[in-house]
Amino acid sequence: MPLDFNGKIAVVTGGANGIGLAAARALASGGAQVWIFDLERERPQEVARSLGGRGCHVDVTDWSSIDAAFEQAGAPDIVVANAGMAIWGHVDEISADAWNKTIALNLGGVFHTVQAAARRMKPRRRGAIVITASTNSYDGEATLVAYNASKAGILGILHTAANELGPWQIRINAVCPGLIRTRLTEKFFLNPPLIKEYFRDIPLGRGGAPEEVGNTIAFLASDLASYITGATLFVDGGQMASKFGTWTEETADFVTDRWKLR
Repeated sequence: MPLDFNGKIAVVTGGANGIGLAAARALASGGAQVWIFDLERERPQEVARSLGGRGCHVDVTDWSSIDAAFEQAGAPDIVVANAGMAIWGHVDEISADAWNKTIALNLGGVFHTVQAAARRMKPRRRGAIVITASTNSYDGEATLVAYNASKAGILGILHTAANELGPWQIRINAVCPGLIRTRLTEKFFLNPPLIKEYFRDIPLGRGGAPEEVGNTIAFLASDLASYITGATLFVDGGQMASKFGTWTEETADFVTDRWKLR
């Protein structure tokens, strides 16, 4: 069944590349009027025009920047809070600056976006919000303490907002991607020995594509998910369901970028 977003305004933060862009494309393909909110260096207006949408220079860590952009876009029907970053560093080594930047963008930016969306959706008593969380919302992957903390905190926002906004018929859900091939993770995909070992623990035996997450976001934003709120949906190839690993050389081969049964 095709997703129908005709007549709806959709806002995607961090929508100029990666998962955000894939979500913007999926929403636009369903007929939504898409607004991409992103930093000036990401060329959101140019990217949005390629989808038949509009773009706006936005820093989601700045409340006034978000509010100004929403005033320009108008009251949204759909908001995707996707903008984020990762800085690697051990618990005893990460700098205060790296910690503060990550929390400000990944956690503060999501809160600012959800708050701005809720204020504009409540008078209309409808709306759908989707947050990009992570499998790292649940686990403690080494050298990513700030990222992990920010993504875990997002679930607190999710559950509280679902509770408060439900009576207003505003739904809010989250996707939890695993390792997805984006600009941020490309270096890992270009390291076959690394991904061979990493993908041992993924039942589908491979990494994901941004479109696979973008399509999930579009589903959660659609009327097909009309009785879903406060939920997290893993888009991780089964990684969080696998405890001791799935793939071994006894039954499979690692070919190019994925495990395959013989």
